[in-house]
Amino acid sequence: MDNYPPVGFRFRVKVEGLPELKDDMYFQSVSGLSVDIETEEYAEGGENRFKHKLPVRTKFPNLVLKRGFLKNSKIIKWCQDAIENFEFSPKSIVINLYGEAKNDSETPLVTWKITGAIPVKWAVDEFNAQESKLAMETLELSYQYYTTEIGN
Repeated sequence: MDNYPPVGFRFRVKVEGLPELKDDMYFQSVSGLSVDIETEEYAEGGENRFKHKLPVRTKFPNLVLKRGFLKNSKIIKWCQDAIENFEFSPKSIVINLYGEAKNDSETPLVTWKITGAIPVKWAVDEFNAQESKLAMETLELSYQYYTTEIGN
């Protein structure tokens, strides 16, 4: 297996339903791809040593995307519509993780399909005249759930 373990630096993020601009797909980091199963305790009569823990539902944290500040971004325009105008338009997001080697017919190693994403926070990092660093923006999205597809 040439791509095992996979590298974590070759990925793309696509917000479906928005025009595809080349630079709009690239982010410095993606976090929040995890899931917890909530449980409910059930006490059984006569059993005093433990309580049963029964699975109830899944819970997904917010998806956090970070990158250098990008002007004319369709993704940020979508966020501004939600944050400034309170106009929410849930979108599906596709995150593809690729192998280390680059080729034109490359298929993703893993694809996460995020369903029902809406912007809940947008932030720009601190500006500081004493540091030489990029102006970074952070986008936080709430979503319903995701599915994972493992490539060949």
